[in-house]
Amino acid sequence: MTHRIELSRDAARRLALSSQGLGDRAFGRSLAGTRAAIRHLSYVQIDTISVVERAHHHTLFNRVPGYRREHLDRLLARREVLEYWAHAAAVLPLEHYRFCLPRMHEVASRKQHWFSHDDAVVREVIARIRAEGAMRAGDFEAHTGTRGMWQWGPVKRALEYLFMDGTLMVTRRESFQKVYDLAERVLPAETDRRMPNDDEYAGHLVDCYLHAHGIARPVEIGYLRRNMREPIRRALAARIESGTLFEAAVRGVDDPFVITADYERRLSRRVSRRARLLSPFDNLVIQRDRIARLFGFDYQIECYVPEKKRRFGYFCLPVLWRGRLAARVDAKAERAAGVFRIHRVFTEPGLRALDAFADDLAPALRELAAFNGCETLSVDRTRRGAETMLARALAH
Repeated sequence: MTHRIELSRDAARRLALSSQGLGDRAFGRSLAGTRAAIRHLSYVQIDTISVVERAHHHTLFNRVPGYRREHLDRLLARREVLEYWAHAAAVLPLEHYRFCLPRMHEVASRKQHWFSHDDAVVREVIARIRAEGAMRAGDFEAHTGTRGMWQWGPVKRALEYLFMDGTLMVTRRESFQKVYDLAERVLPAETDRRMPNDDEYAGHLVDCYLHAHGIARPVEIGYLRRNMREPIRRALAARIESGTLFEAAVRGVDDPFVITADYERRLSRRVSRRARLLSPFDNLVIQRDRIARLFGFDYQIECYVPEKKRRFGYFCLPVLWRGRLAARVDAKAERAAGVFRIHRVFTEPGLRALDAFADDLAPALRELAAFNGCETLSVDRTRRGAETMLARALAH
């Protein structure tokens, strides 16, 4: 038996937001909250850009009161999470290790990951880590070896290949540098290491995505996963037939959706109306086409765009407010000076109540600045509109 539900776009947004755990204390506090958030989301993206706090910390900060960077380090050390690849580099629950195996197998079969590597260097890297223990890429720099094999480039390529094919795992990070060890020494003995077949893998993708998002188009579930469209279609059909998922239509959006069978309970949760500045790599906004369709928010991170073509700045943060993506803030944490600098504030067309928005944005900026180690907030340019009102709210 199948059900087809019709939702307004507002209800679809509330379903997405309530499912993402962006309400107050959705996962609990501190270390326990961090663990629960990662398990609920299924992954948290890691990114190297540190204009403001890096993506993995920023994403957890927005969901876990009392979050501290060392919580993630502790979970990694306790083997409750692992680093691997989701659609990008990510932190995942350790119980998802089994579903990393298809990509590991693919990399090992092709014997290449993005770039070529030297098999002799690969063998030497394994031998040295086996003999000396966990190592960073930088630990190999001083070693010349034979035939010049210990140059930075060849070693880094070998380490990344061995990480992606599953031979090595990240056991910890030191000053954000990966420390690698043999997977056989990192994985707990009880870890499930059975290779999933396509249907099992697709079922995992479907269940994780709908658990974390509540509502999805089928194409979103297979985001950047190759050759999974048909297995995902089968997994969705089976869950719709069993009644654990419903087909849905969102008024004003042409595409078909699927939603969780407990959508009414999720919609009954209170969605926080306070302002939150999201990481550009936050799970809510990482699929740009999705948020354009559901939230009407046309977003692109512009650090990869030539400066002359940028519309909103190098690293604009989406602002969630009162259940909508209401604005974007171009900001930078100048940690040495202790200043969190707001270059520009761009509100979305049709946003009303600018005074109220500025009043709610000011404390959110103070919290984010403190998390970035900055004591002072500075608005670069003030003009009539949101920036002037924000400067006034901060002054108060």
